[in-house]
Amino acid sequence: MIRVLLADDQPLVRMGLRALLDSEEGMEVIGEAGRGDHAVEMADALRPHVVLMDIRMPGLDGIEATRRITGDQRLDRVRVALLTTFENDDYVFKGLRAGAVGFLVKDIEPPKLLEAVRVVAAGEALLAPTVTRRLIEEYVNRSGDPVSFLALERLTDREREVLVLVARGLSNHEIADHVHCSPATAKTHVSRVMTKLEARDRIQLVITAYEAGLVRPGWKVT
Repeated sequence: MIRVLLADDQPLVRMGLRALLDSEEGMEVIGEAGRGDHAVEMADALRPHVVLMDIRMPGLDGIEATRRITGDQRLDRVRVALLTTFENDDYVFKGLRAGAVGFLVKDIEPPKLLEAVRVVAAGEALLAPTVTRRLIEEYVNRSGDPVSFLALERLTDREREVLVLVARGLSNHEIADHVHCSPATAKTHVSRVMTKLEARDRIQLVITAYEAGLVRPGWKVT
């Protein structure tokens, strides 16, 4: 059973999300928070698998609430996905840097929301949506010279290649096809890259690759 905590200051939004999630087999909403500080307290008390976190809330905003949850080692199994609108790109990027595993646009279709919750609960990050690519592209276009990371020197040539493929949004199976190995080996490569770069999840790998200049918006996998 996937246990979900809803954090949104709009009761009607929470009501709609609860109705959808509770109607799905294998999911249950275990709590609702209308303030960011309450979301942190409830995450600590209830230990949900997934927190659906709005960005703009009283008490603490969703970004700071996310930072406090992901920064608490006792809550290392709690995964936070941000809820936002297209107008909040800057806030969403800050949320990702705060430790969120991805984000969802509030007008997402119900079946896609349910699938997103399953993906997050399974320990994966939400990298594929167009709005994610838009966010990263806008961030990189605003940034200056590429950042140099000494940690990148720890990577083998194959691991650096895998990092680039992760940054382009490829799944483990797609990476396996591209580098001609098994999906299990591709997963091992990704895990080693995360360990060497001390990355929390795949989203941090994407951000690192963009900031280091290994990939740029518009580049295609060949």
